[in-house]
Amino acid sequence: MIRVDQAGEYGATRIYAGQLAVLRRNSTAAKMVARMAAQEQRHLDRFDALMAERRVRPTALQPAWNVAGYVLGAVTALISPSAAMACTEAVETEIDRHYGAQLEHLGDSDPELAADIAEFRAEELEHRDVAREAGAATAPGYPLLTFGIRAACRVAIGLSKRI
Repeated sequence: MIRVDQAGEYGATRIYAGQLAVLRRNSTAAKMVARMAAQEQRHLDRFDALMAERRVRPTALQPAWNVAGYVLGAVTALISPSAAMACTEAVETEIDRHYGAQLEHLGDSDPELAADIAEFRAEELEHRDVAREAGAATAPGYPLLTFGIRAACRVAIGLSKRI
């Protein structure tokens, strides 16, 4: 559970890095992305610490998530700021589902981890809502774009659990 969550937060930091490399520095979208990126970095730092404390190995796919996340972020930002927001909306929708399932599975068995996941889930939902308010649905090819990104997220989660 910690391995896949760390991989997801790492991927999110890479997506935002790719978007920030492309978006106009002082644009509204870049300011929103920078704020979300800082929260994702905090999530990643926490999961990195949990991995060290609990001796959890990272996914062997981390180098792939490094490149894939950055490329996804850069490409969506190159399409348009609204496509960058659609990417955030799609990713955070899947992360909400993923974290919700984890919280159900954990129950009362690990209150510390459950508290972290619940806190991060709330922030991920905030990111999703910010992206929606910023015009995610106006992105070119929005239905196909978000469908593809959500499917890729599900695949990445599944692979990170196993590898």
